[in-house]
Amino acid sequence: MTLASNPTVFEMDLGPLNPVWAELILGLVLFGLTFLILAKGILPKIKRTLDERDDAIEGGTGRADDLRSEATAIREQYEAELAEARHEAARIRSQATEEGSAAIAAARAEGQAERDAILAAGTAKIAEERAAAERELNADVDAWAHALAARIVGEPVGADRA
Repeated sequence: MTLASNPTVFEMDLGPLNPVWAELILGLVLFGLTFLILAKGILPKIKRTLDERDDAIEGGTGRADDLRSEATAIREQYEAELAEARHEAARIRSQATEEGSAAIAAARAEGQAERDAILAAGTAKIAEERAAAERELNADVDAWAHALAARIVGEPVGADRA
């Protein structure tokens, strides 16, 4: 059986499904060449690219997890510092309120003492001026009383009689 004289592979007649030897060998050779080209040249590059992508994705996920945990730690530290600062601010505010209350009380006491001193000095001055005014008026009242009595009676009364 030569290739040219018997173009079919099988003895029975399969019609259009009966393969031809020349086409079968040519197809196997071209498939082998295509497989070798893909297996040795293109597929390793594709595999390397896919491996690099997987590594980048897995490494990126790992780095993202590390960054997330680091950010969580920094946030917790920030919140702790913020709580401490709020506590310190509340303490300072409380201390300032106490100092302010003490300053107000001291100023009130000082003002009260100053007011009492001014009132005492004023009362003493008023009493002194009142006594001086009484002495002057007593001297004048005696003279006016004698002069009035002398007018009413028509003659000098008291010390003016001599």
